[in-house]
Amino acid sequence: MLQDYWRHSSLEEEGLVSNLVEIRWHARGGQGAKTASTLLAESALTAGKFVQGFPEYGPERMGAPILAFNRIGDDPITIHSNVENPDVVMVLDPSLIGAVDVTQGLKDDGVIIVNSTANPAELKARLGAKSKVATVDASGISVATIGRDIPNTPMMGALLRVNEFIPFEGFMESVKTDLDRRFHGRQAIVEGNLNAMRRAYQEVNLA
Repeated sequence: MLQDYWRHSSLEEEGLVSNLVEIRWHARGGQGAKTASTLLAESALTAGKFVQGFPEYGPERMGAPILAFNRIGDDPITIHSNVENPDVVMVLDPSLIGAVDVTQGLKDDGVIIVNSTANPAELKARLGAKSKVATVDASGISVATIGRDIPNTPMMGALLRVNEFIPFEGFMESVKTDLDRRFHGRQAIVEGNLNAMRRAYQEVNLA
């Protein structure tokens, strides 16, 4: 069962966090968004960051739209609500564009990363976004490296390329530690996920 990962202090003043990165994940049930937000939080915590990683609780039907969230910073995080004004929006399923407002609240200097083979400039125009838009073929990469269309880990690689709030190689070491624990004795799965992240890190396109 997935857990919420919180590391915080007893400070009462909300928002007293420097270098805070807020991330909102859009996906459909079964695509691994909740797992990705948890794995990202675990790995950032291992790397010495203060973190939150949690889903929006509600119906979790396979294929239904879901949300998950992360906050990652250098100081204790005292905000305990959903991410309303993200720095980064992750879209694991491009069919959600138009079905839900994936750009809602996104900061003008933020970025939206979409699992898509589309040209990011064309997608930016379609979204009418003021923010940056990046695309990566996370589904294609996951099929090639893992053998299944599970785009969550390659999307994490794209995230670190666009906003490297943790040095990439250090992050990969932390992810490997977490994956080794999750998939103990299943080295092919671990290596497949790590290769997926590296490919997405290299292949993401930004407009």
